[in-house]
Amino acid sequence: MPATRAELFAFLDGLGIAHETIEHPAVFTVAESAHLRARIQGGKSKNLFLKDKKGRLFLFTAEDEAEIDLKTLHRKLGAQGRFSFASAGLLEEVWGVRPGSVTPFGAINDAEGRVTVGLDAGLLAKGRVNFHPLENTATTAVAAEDLVRFLRETGHEPVIVER
Repeated sequence: MPATRAELFAFLDGLGIAHETIEHPAVFTVAESAHLRARIQGGKSKNLFLKDKKGRLFLFTAEDEAEIDLKTLHRKLGAQGRFSFASAGLLEEVWGVRPGSVTPFGAINDAEGRVTVGLDAGLLAKGRVNFHPLENTATTAVAAEDLVRFLRETGHEPVIVER
C-alpha cells in the first residue's frame, strides 16, 4: 500500500524536516491552482512523470511556469532517448500517487529506486518549495534543502538541472 499523507508527515517529522500544509479543493493542473497563488509562499511546482525509450522512469520537478523542453531534457537527466509521459498505471504502481497528485514526495513509495528524480535549479533557488502531500487536496511547503535531504533519505539522489 502506498504511504498516506499522515505517514509522509511522520517521515518528515522523523527527519526533523519542518513542513507546513494548506488544505484546498482538488487541483489537477498548474492552471487550476492559479487561485491558490496568494495563499502559497515560495516556489510553486509542476511535476512530470516520464519514461525513456528503455522504459526507465523519471520525475522532473520544475517551477510551475517554467517551459520544459522534453526534446533536450532527456540528455540532462541521463535518459536513453527522448521522453514520453509514463502511464497512470505506472505512476500509481511505482510512485504511489494518482494523476493530478504527482509530487517528489512520492519517493517515499519507491522503495526499489526505480525513478530518477530531476530538480530544476530555479525552483530550488526559491528556498521554500511546495508540493502535493501525495494527494491533490493540499499543498505542503518545505525548505528546498530539506526536499533534497528527503529524497536522499528515500534513496533518490536528485539530479539538479540548470535550464
